[in-house]
Amino acid sequence: MTEKEKMITGEHYSAVDATLIKDRRRAKNLLHRLNITEYRITKKAREIIQELIPNTGDKFYIEPPFHCDYGYNIYCGENVYFNVNCVVLDCAPITIGSNVFFAPGVHLYTATHPLDAILRRTHESALPITIGDDCWIGGNSVICPGITIGKGCVIGAGSVVTKDIPENTLAVGNPAKVIRKLNQ
Repeated sequence: MTEKEKMITGEHYSAVDATLIKDRRRAKNLLHRLNITEYRITKKAREIIQELIPNTGDKFYIEPPFHCDYGYNIYCGENVYFNVNCVVLDCAPITIGSNVFFAPGVHLYTATHPLDAILRRTHESALPITIGDDCWIGGNSVICPGITIGKGCVIGAGSVVTKDIPENTLAVGNPAKVIRKLNQ
């Protein structure tokens, strides 16, 4: 199994693998063009976004600056919006439903590291993130590796999501806790 296959499937992998370095460099070059050269959402910026994140539905929108590791592990439904300064560490797949809105400064982290200090020197791993339809993720929230957020959820600003969130709920805090059911 290649290091890239190990990364995507959640096994320990070496991030200094030549293929992964090449893939990250490609993403960084596209992000530089999006975040620096274009900055405004123009026809050219939309082309860059489509090349960087090809697995999206219609009405996919990013407000630069935006950062990700690879881009190709981000899968989005229709009408997904990322506001400014979002960071998406997409070492494992990130699946985002339709009508999902990310406020400024949201971070999605699939990347994680072994607790064993010796193994951590050479390897890391990643766990997928899933966000259901019709969610709103508040500003400066962090979604940790392996998390599933059900459809219809609202995550309050500044929350750190460390456990799965059931559908149609409001979750806030650090760590995020469900505080009530939402009317759907």
